[in-house]
Amino acid sequence: MRADDVSLQSLIGSETAADPAFVFDGTPVSRAEFSRKVEQAAAWLAAQGIGKGDVVAVWLVNRIEWIALLFAAARLGAVVAAVNTRYRSAEVSHLLKVSGARLMVVEAAFRTIDFAAILADITRSDVPALQKLAVIGADAITAHWPCVRFDAFDKPYPPAPLPQGDVDLPVLLYTTSGTTKGPKLVAHSQRTLATHAVSVANALKLDRQRHALLAMLPFCGTFGMTSLLGFIGAGATVHVLDAFEAAPALTILSEHKITHTFGSDEMFRRILALTDAPRPLPHLEVCGFAAFQPGWRELATEAQARGLQLFGLYGSSEVQALFSISRASDVFADRIEGGGWPMSQQAKVRVRDTETGDFVAQGVSGEIEISAPSRFLGYFNNPEATRDAITADGFFHTGDIGRLRGDGSFVYETRAGDAMRLGGFLVAPGEIEDELKSCVGVADAQVVAVDLKGHARCVAFVIPARDSNQEPPLQEALVARLRERLAGYKIPARVYIVDAFPVTDSANGVKIQRARLRAMAMERIAAE
Repeated sequence: MRADDVSLQSLIGSETAADPAFVFDGTPVSRAEFSRKVEQAAAWLAAQGIGKGDVVAVWLVNRIEWIALLFAAARLGAVVAAVNTRYRSAEVSHLLKVSGARLMVVEAAFRTIDFAAILADITRSDVPALQKLAVIGADAITAHWPCVRFDAFDKPYPPAPLPQGDVDLPVLLYTTSGTTKGPKLVAHSQRTLATHAVSVANALKLDRQRHALLAMLPFCGTFGMTSLLGFIGAGATVHVLDAFEAAPALTILSEHKITHTFGSDEMFRRILALTDAPRPLPHLEVCGFAAFQPGWRELATEAQARGLQLFGLYGSSEVQALFSISRASDVFADRIEGGGWPMSQQAKVRVRDTETGDFVAQGVSGEIEISAPSRFLGYFNNPEATRDAITADGFFHTGDIGRLRGDGSFVYETRAGDAMRLGGFLVAPGEIEDELKSCVGVADAQVVAVDLKGHARCVAFVIPARDSNQEPPLQEALVARLRERLAGYKIPARVYIVDAFPVTDSANGVKIQRARLRAMAMERIAAE
């Protein structure tokens, strides 16, 4: 395969593709128009001094500017760092610092998100590489940094230099949590993105004239971006929601006879709740879903009864979303399980015993390891974490537990370790714990996930500082502080003050009994 075949630009080069390429809020964008916007965005980036190897942070909702900037960066050899719109100051600051972004493209405003207030809580000395902000729809958003208006589509700029993007260098950075304080940055190249997009289009047997996607997941995450690129590569039309809301999603699914969409179990639950029609979406062929909330099996059963087929799938930032998906020929119980068949015929999945390190036979649970063309390059600016994540023979340690079926498919069972799935995102407890420990009056903190009224939420246990002059922190004050610093889904549902954490002495040191903390949390909630 030639280098040109695995560039992002190659995904939009088909002359027989459907038009429009995109529909944003009812406004169609043809493929030719999108190509022009990519050229305009590339010229604009070059005028801002962005070139090969420079990082541009993109803090936008789903809009045409987001996609154009990614393809434009690829043309210049620059790198896009995707910023979650639900992030707050601590998270944005961490991403900017680790990525070394020189420029950030940001919304002026969107619904209730106060971008200016979030930026005001970030110290310039913490992110020394950031030189300026480019604002969508406004000339400035803050006095902290020099601001320019993003006017790439409104004002002519000198054409960008000839394409110089190396398809094997980083072009897109996703954030992901592990066991570290802040999110790591997962680096993907044009090759890993484009080859996986083609694999998705081929595995789903997408027909550019017959199939259409409703993109209702954020582009800043691999789930939203992978499905988007797969349909761009297939030459099919993509209808886009700037941010998910059930009512407009249902309207687009119905009126435009959408055939494919992907989302969380909660998204599909909200969509179904808006209609009592026995078969509300007869044209919808594939609903790929990730199960994050309790009761997802019951949801899948209800959806099936109403003619809506949910397909379990698997993915991660490191191997990309839609790495695998179940098949229509699977029996219902198997089809809704996470896992399935890899999209790429070149992908390999194996399972290793977490205690012995030996590979296990089919049907035996262990840690899932993956080798595939969709595998990431590594963690950006973090070679140590990269070495720990990839085996000597090139397999990625997923940190997930599952088993092989023996027919080429596999089953995802649960997440290994203590990482929490909150609001559809994988969150390291240490990220929230460190924010709590930075609060006045807090000596130590531990955070665990619990099932609270059918939703995954986190609960914090705090040991107050022993300073005789310091009053114990009020739970309300701690929660208020976290709301300023973190995304809403990371805010603890409860904060409990304790004298000590339950621990176990072992040969490797004292270990906190996180299972006991979870039990304590449920006991206290039940008592309330």
